[in-house]
Amino acid sequence: MTYKQKSQALHDMIFAGQLMDAFEKFYHQDVTMREIGEEPRAGKEVNRAYELKFLSMVKDVHGAGITAIASDEENGVVMIENWMDLTFQDGSRVKMEQVSVQKWDGDFIVHETFYHK
Repeated sequence: MTYKQKSQALHDMIFAGQLMDAFEKFYHQDVTMREIGEEPRAGKEVNRAYELKFLSMVKDVHGAGITAIASDEENGVVMIENWMDLTFQDGSRVKMEQVSVQKWDGDFIVHETFYHK
């Protein structure tokens, strides 16, 4: 499976409501994740807690998808432009758009940066 195919499979799981299963399957134990403008989060445990907190704020998912995806297979880098239409627990509905840049090592993402508004 190419890195682009792995990233597509990861997003397919996320869009099917399996975010935490996808996280466990595709992220390395020592992963570093970062929202642009914030400090990096190091380690799977810290990032797991971050993802669970995000999920606890979501009331409904109305849709999600990939707008564009590209990969540098030789260097294990995948870039994904995606969107999610969400209603949060406070009742606010938001269409979130972002680009993420993933660095893969074998079957796992070791670094990911998210660029969004």
